[in-house]
Amino acid sequence: MGRQTIFEASVRFFLEPILSFLEDDSVTEIMVNRYDDIYIERRGKLEHTNARFPSDDALVSAIHNVAQWVGREISEEHPVLDARLPNGSRVHAVLPPCARTGTYLTIRKFTREAMTLENFVRLNSLSESAKEFLELCVRLRKNILISGGTGTGKTTLLNAMSRSIPEQERIVVIEDTSELRLAQRHCLYLEAQHGDALGRGVLTVRQLFLNALRMRPDRIIVGEVRGGEALDMLQAMLSGHAGSLTTIHASSPRDALIRLETLSLMSDIEIPVYVARAQVAAAINLVVQIDRFTEDGSRKVTRITETAGLDQNNQYMLRDIFISRLKGRTAEGRLVAELEMTGEKPSFHMDVQEQGISDRVRTTASLWSLQRPPK
Repeated sequence: MGRQTIFEASVRFFLEPILSFLEDDSVTEIMVNRYDDIYIERRGKLEHTNARFPSDDALVSAIHNVAQWVGREISEEHPVLDARLPNGSRVHAVLPPCARTGTYLTIRKFTREAMTLENFVRLNSLSESAKEFLELCVRLRKNILISGGTGTGKTTLLNAMSRSIPEQERIVVIEDTSELRLAQRHCLYLEAQHGDALGRGVLTVRQLFLNALRMRPDRIIVGEVRGGEALDMLQAMLSGHAGSLTTIHASSPRDALIRLETLSLMSDIEIPVYVARAQVAAAINLVVQIDRFTEDGSRKVTRITETAGLDQNNQYMLRDIFISRLKGRTAEGRLVAELEMTGEKPSFHMDVQEQGISDRVRTTASLWSLQRPPK
């Protein structure tokens, strides 16, 4: 019996009280607020359940079991755990006294079937023209920042967009906790290590990023930028490693750029604020904003915005290429929105013709300068 098989069996045993939710494809998140207080997210909406662990000790034992198999530690000295289950689902746990009302466990489930941009269109999360625009931008090697709140689907969207990367490219994926599964064959996955109780063996996302630059990548994908690695990523984008994709927590494209600027200042390399801002403005080509609507639990791309440099007051200039407009509701009460073109052309409107991919243009011809109509 292999190690992976043993891990899967032990997880099923220790997490038996919530096993039915782990196996239910309609459940996207499991939230244990205490051993006897468990919520789930199903189709974008929260539901309280009757499930419960036998005791707090049983819940803590389950968390220790997961930590043991992934080689990480959770204890009074290190009361927080980021890990993953055998199927790739993301696990986050917090022990008391940091968790004030009991042991907390949150599991973000890993979908068995990878979402594609076609799925986003089918779910009314993206329009057909916006889908084509994003696919073209990925092929044009634009640096794209996906912005959104917690649970909005940033990682899922990043995974879907990555399918537009040509198969012949070498891709290095960097994550704190591994979640992404790209469709391309030539992918290298790097995962941060948190170290042992004595702090040995720590390998941060930033250290991984610096190593990735030595691995001859055609593309570097960072699952989420959340610290000083932002500066290294921006400088890599500016020095020839174009076509990067990453995600960030922010509620608007402008906020996303400001947050990225702030994170780059957290590096141990001291740079003036105006330099950080100039680097963000020069490195990031597009911000894709995705939001979750509590009204019906849907997740939708609400803006695709180009970064257009800095104005004379050193403020970010943004150009909305697509904006979502609410059209109404379905008979079931679901929100219907259309991600429509604003009429603005991106500054790189010549690139499709110059890069020889104008034959891929179908629904977005008005955004590009084409010498001949698409087929």
